[in-house]
Amino acid sequence: MRTDNFQAPDYYNIDELLTDEHKIVRDAAREWVKREVSPIIEDAAQKAEFPKSIIGGLAEIGAFGPYIPEEYGGAGLDQISYGLIMQEIERGDSGVRSTASVQSSLVMYPIYQYGTEEQRKKYLPKLASGEFMGCFGLTEPDHGSNPGGMTTNFKDKGDHYLLNGAKMWISNAPFADVAIVWAKDENGRIHGLIVERGMEGFSTPETHNKWSLRASATGELIFDNVKVPKENLMPNKSGLGAPLGCLDSARYGIAWGAIGAAMDCYDTALRYAKERVQFDKPIAGTQLQQKKLAEMITEITKAQLMAWRLGVLRNEGKATSAQISMAKRNNVEMAINIAREARQVLGGMGISGEYSIMRHMMNLESVITYEGTHDIHLLITGMDITGIPAFQ
Repeated sequence: MRTDNFQAPDYYNIDELLTDEHKIVRDAAREWVKREVSPIIEDAAQKAEFPKSIIGGLAEIGAFGPYIPEEYGGAGLDQISYGLIMQEIERGDSGVRSTASVQSSLVMYPIYQYGTEEQRKKYLPKLASGEFMGCFGLTEPDHGSNPGGMTTNFKDKGDHYLLNGAKMWISNAPFADVAIVWAKDENGRIHGLIVERGMEGFSTPETHNKWSLRASATGELIFDNVKVPKENLMPNKSGLGAPLGCLDSARYGIAWGAIGAAMDCYDTALRYAKERVQFDKPIAGTQLQQKKLAEMITEITKAQLMAWRLGVLRNEGKATSAQISMAKRNNVEMAINIAREARQVLGGMGISGEYSIMRHMMNLESVITYEGTHDIHLLITGMDITGIPAFQ
């Protein structure tokens, strides 16, 4: 088990922009990651196992639905608090952050926003406490960047719906108790259904042989004539805008989370460069290493300011989907570039499990693709500034 000596960089005194509550929430998450995640995460990644023992701790620090009102089991926090929690968790591991992101933004958020009061009361408290874990089924084997082309469908059978189809690359799927599944009705309209483990014909085979997000459980969702009670349809929003609204919340969390991974890589590289002696002095005293480190802290600072401002806009209800796409794309690219540069600072030691950098680098190769690929987010910005879609 390695000791976590992480010190967070704050080159522009961004802490002064945070409230006391923000800092209390962030520091609690930071200390929990140091105590509960860092000592075990390298072993979990090597074994390709999600450490289920941390689910209770994630719930305790408010990582499950932090912005969901307290009456439904959430913490009732604002969007900046949510972002800071995601930042600290991803500083530990992107896969662990994925687990929290899915639970919060892709499971609890749609139930709260699109579901009935009965659905909120039935599911949200148990999801907030970690008693229930959830997953989100949108991506299909043949429909990733074009989710509107989905073929998963359900038919009205009078007293129930009959659901058929398949989803893939689904975080939390192998152990999820509930799945938020997006499927087309007989008119081709997309709706969200709450599917529970144990329903006949519903299975969740695990995806193996991943080089990325190895400490996160990924799987498929298979629906073979699954009977879904009619009360499990979320009635308050339909169409492709419904799942995309969930993705806005998740992408916002990723924009913060990626900063955490970058900060961990930077802190590791800075610490190593000060300690590693070559040619009779620490390598931190060489121009090329200082260039790397100076560029890292510059990019982290820019990303921190972007995420903070986006959080303010989210709190005010003013953030657009395009603004969220820009932040997700920019901050993940920033993080993966820093991981690669930090690996160079450590030389051969950079690939060792003794350090977190290579694990972050591999994880970020997934983060840069999921919930909107790097290129798709670029096209979203392009469409927003020109008014012309370039997807087809």
